[in-house]
Amino acid sequence: MEVKLSTGYESQEVEAKWYGVWEEAGYFHADENSSKPHYSIVIPPPNVTGVLHMGHALNNTLQDILVRYKRMTGHEVLWMPGTDHAGIATQNVVEKQLAAEGKDRHHLGRDAFVERVWQWRSDSGGQIINQLKRLGASCDWERERFTMDEGLSKAVREVFVRLYEEGLIYRDNRLINWCPRCHTALSDLEVEHEEKKGHLWHLRYPVKGSDRFLTVATTRPETMLGDSAVAVHPEDERYSDLIGKSVILPLLDREIPIIADEYVDRAFGTGVVKITPAHDFNDFEIGKRHNLEFINVLDPSGNINENGGPYVGLERYAARKAVVADLEARGLLEKIEEHGNAVGECYRCRTVIEPYMSLQWYVNVKPMAAEAIKAVETGRTRIVPAQWEKTYYEWMYNIRDWCISRQIWWGHRIPAWYCDACGEITVSREDATECAHCGSEALRQETDVLDTWFSSALWPFSTMGWPDDTVTLKKFYPTSCLVTGFDILFFWVARMMMMGLKFMDEVPFKEVYIHALVRDAQGQKMSKSKGNVIDPLTVIEEFGTDAFRFTLAAFAAQGRDIRLSTERIAGYRNFANKLWNASRFAMMNLEGFDPAGIDLRRLDLSLADRWILNRLDEAIAGVKGALEEYRFNDAASVLYTFTWHEFCDWYIELSKNDLYGDDPAVGARARAVLYTVLEQLLRLLHPIMPFITEEIWQALPGTRPCASIMQADYPAVSALAGAAEGAQQMELIMEVIRAIRNIRGEMDVSPARQIAAVLDCRSEGSLAILQSGERYVRALAKVGELRCGVGVDRPEEAATQVAGDVEILLPLAGLIDVAEEEKRLEKEIAKVEKDVAMFTKKLGNEAFVAKAPPEVLEKDRGKLADAREKLKILEESLKKIRALK
Repeated sequence: MEVKLSTGYESQEVEAKWYGVWEEAGYFHADENSSKPHYSIVIPPPNVTGVLHMGHALNNTLQDILVRYKRMTGHEVLWMPGTDHAGIATQNVVEKQLAAEGKDRHHLGRDAFVERVWQWRSDSGGQIINQLKRLGASCDWERERFTMDEGLSKAVREVFVRLYEEGLIYRDNRLINWCPRCHTALSDLEVEHEEKKGHLWHLRYPVKGSDRFLTVATTRPETMLGDSAVAVHPEDERYSDLIGKSVILPLLDREIPIIADEYVDRAFGTGVVKITPAHDFNDFEIGKRHNLEFINVLDPSGNINENGGPYVGLERYAARKAVVADLEARGLLEKIEEHGNAVGECYRCRTVIEPYMSLQWYVNVKPMAAEAIKAVETGRTRIVPAQWEKTYYEWMYNIRDWCISRQIWWGHRIPAWYCDACGEITVSREDATECAHCGSEALRQETDVLDTWFSSALWPFSTMGWPDDTVTLKKFYPTSCLVTGFDILFFWVARMMMMGLKFMDEVPFKEVYIHALVRDAQGQKMSKSKGNVIDPLTVIEEFGTDAFRFTLAAFAAQGRDIRLSTERIAGYRNFANKLWNASRFAMMNLEGFDPAGIDLRRLDLSLADRWILNRLDEAIAGVKGALEEYRFNDAASVLYTFTWHEFCDWYIELSKNDLYGDDPAVGARARAVLYTVLEQLLRLLHPIMPFITEEIWQALPGTRPCASIMQADYPAVSALAGAAEGAQQMELIMEVIRAIRNIRGEMDVSPARQIAAVLDCRSEGSLAILQSGERYVRALAKVGELRCGVGVDRPEEAATQVAGDVEILLPLAGLIDVAEEEKRLEKEIAKVEKDVAMFTKKLGNEAFVAKAPPEVLEKDRGKLADAREKLKILEESLKKIRALK
């Protein structure tokens, strides 16, 4: 495809064009029969209901950088994509649709409802996949998987049956997170805690056979209906005489024991705790230790059940009001205090969850957790940054059995059947038609489905065809790396580790890179309620995908959250434009140039050529080293510095005399270096900025050995002889040029004006270098008359700076109009003094400082410091000018 670079970079047009070309040509597809070394990543599957947010954007940008880099370094790369069926979230979406039609799932029935969900998924689900393509994600879309597709469903059932047969899956009646609205158990991850203002009710429980009371404090007074005991610390002298006695439970007049347990904090409140084993996770454990009665007082909808005495049928919050009123009427409400409390809510419907006794399915994960711990301890899997290993170990050593059942209809239905004849359970890989124990056909399948994380835990191997022994598995498992957020290190990463080791006898990934959060510019977590959400798709439309991706990479420092703002993204759009304009300059000078057979070793390279080639080598080594260690921000920093400051700002300017000169050989050599550096720079940048680099690379003259830049080799260090020495010499010349430019800037000398300069060298070596680079000094510092020597005659009045062992002197006589410069400086000083005074007064105002947000104060203090520094420079310049009068 012939490409001509337009005047300006049109990101949307370029992105749509090249993504279509790449996908149609199959460049993302992994060849499982390839002899190349493999590199594989499985995408953290986004919910089928999801839309692209900043977390997705960062996560998938980093993955795409890695896979594009690895393709270019000679690997056969599989980036496995797919989506998660998101049981509760998806069911809620479809239930809302039904509600709008005046229906609900129970009217449809289970089979019809599931069919309706599949239809929704076909029509509307998975839009995030197209959004990932907008981001440039080069996944192997031909292999796209869905956690409910036929192959993954087969894997899920196989794992469930094997674990059940080994006794690792079982049923038990215990406490779980329960959503009264969704009518299902929830994992800890599906419960979102929010700090809310509430109350602490102090209730008085009469001690049986005495006139004493024990006062307990609770945030949920309605749960007292299910109390089985009150507890004190065994060493608390205040209550030692009461241990083993009883209290009378108010309102229900039920006798419950006073027990001693070290869990009780003697210093908190009265040192007495009510124990409700069926409605509190800590109380549940105490109940087991003391063999207490587990009394559930709620039904699945959060209403008081038959165990609630006179309050049966009341909604839980209505029951709370009634219980408190009745206690007050009996003189048993001691006091009510305001109390902040982290309230757990269902992540989908925002209903306050209840700890709830329920018969559920569990996995005994301790044996698998031990193997997963050992895999990290022995280095079979490396976690980056290493600080997250501690968190991983803490979770795994304290792991509890995993509740895997959910009381919804959308998901993998648990393959268990209950026999009405003998009461036994049949678990089967195929749908059971008769009881495995008595042969009866009176079977009922379990109505629960599996936790979404159960199928996700199998993702690294189920997506590659397991339980079949596929060629894909043999080639690409274990995967090379997993890129994910810290928030699912336990809920997903740890479970994949356990399942991979259990069923593949191998870790699922060799390395895990944990990235940080994307926050707003002030460091606040993005949320719709705060109004500080930045939409990735809006950013892509305005600034272009490449600028957005480079911004994310540039701020993706290990262990540090990203503070994102549109101003920062705009800055990297300027970077993309800088690269574009530099490339257009190169193209204008490469017309008719044939790069075939370029051998820089045979060319008589200039100092500037050797300098840029040395810097290119350093950039290649720096970027490679950074990407191999997941230091994305370092890779971006190296690329930014080399592209903007060294290639664009310096080399292009240094090469112009050679390109525009009269010597054809010199011009040919300059074009060869210009082409080489630009072409390799584009390949260096490609993993982070895929679209603009492809567009420019395709416009380069000549033919290349592959059809797309993404198929090209990643640049290698050339170690050109003499480049390092030439670069060192060139640095001195550039330092002298910078010094002259600085003096010109301080003296406000027009950039177009030719000036005189004297270079007083302290060594013959420096003199030789500057003589060889005299043309660069004249051209880039706009120097007409130039004297250079060791101990050279010095002008009487001169502005000076030092570069290495060279003193730069610019004669002031005739350089500026002293009177006019004095007036200009005085005017500028007066203006800056006003700024200093204004900010000093503002920051000296105690009322302002007390009320202003921290970011405003920080900004104003920065402005004051800048103004003071500027004033200092201006006053020094004025002093020099007045000395000339």
